[in-house]
Amino acid sequence: MKKAKAAKGIVGKRVASKLLANVPEEYVFFCADGQIFRNMAELADGLNSMSDEIFSYHFNCDKHDFSNWAKDVIGDEELARDLAEPITRFEVAIIVSTRVEDLKAKLA
Repeated sequence: MKKAKAAKGIVGKRVASKLLANVPEEYVFFCADGQIFRNMAELADGLNSMSDEIFSYHFNCDKHDFSNWAKDVIGDEELARDLAEPITRFEVAIIVSTRVEDLKAKLA
């Protein structure tokens, strides 16, 4: 799968659109609680309703499922770097939501 890449901090409309788009069906994120994330915005919304236990299943010192999905599937290396360190569900939700809003602003 071809990834959308951009220099750190420099994202144009085309790249922003690709980063916000739905991923191919075979690459959706299947969360342990049954939620399915098809794009970055759905992940941001899902993090707000996800339990801390489910969050910890996907995101801990040994697993970085959200960061890996952001990098390997969505192609957003900047977001992946921001999510690389284990932090709280609340902080991850803010980081992802902020990234979504920043990318949407590029499309305006």
